[in-house]
Amino acid sequence: MNIIILNTQCANLLSIKLSIEHLGYNAIITNDPNIISTADKLLLPGVGSASEIMQQLYKNQLNEVIKKMTCPVLGICLGMQVLSSFSDESYGIDMLDIISVPVLLLDSHDLPLPHTGWNQVHFDKNNVLLKGIQTGSWFYYLHSYAYPINKYTIATSCYNVHFSAIVQKNNFFGVQFHPEKSGAMGSKLLSNFLEI
Repeated sequence: MNIIILNTQCANLLSIKLSIEHLGYNAIITNDPNIISTADKLLLPGVGSASEIMQQLYKNQLNEVIKKMTCPVLGICLGMQVLSSFSDESYGIDMLDIISVPVLLLDSHDLPLPHTGWNQVHFDKNNVLLKGIQTGSWFYYLHSYAYPINKYTIATSCYNVHFSAIVQKNNFFGVQFHPEKSGAMGSKLLSNFLEI
């Protein structure tokens, strides 16, 4: 199986690769459009700013390549937000518009931003990504922006307000948390994705 991790030059690339290898698979980190277009599974990691990651995608002519992917694609944290229509960050940034929902600054009220640490993920419908995972399981977060609840939401978390923890549109999945930092449940979710 050809598992590709998009090289977004962010800090969590190696930890995602190691998590996949721990599950018994090999993964390639690349930003070569020709290699990416052959993927059986594509992971879009992200830590940092929306403007930086979008600049990377356009610089490497990956924006259209990603949109045309027909294999399962998993966006992680900022990589999930890349799939959105628009990000509130830095006065507004156009994203890939695969999932036509904007990403907004969390209305955390008196809670600090970024939302950092463990939080529960809740869902009431079965999904291939959540096989063997119970609602209320804990996952690790590090973010200030999120999708509001929308028609593509398949799981939620709450940090003063409820937000989308997981979204799906066709073959595109997004998780706002970091499965590679989320212990056994994170490993299970990655395994589920790789087995789709």
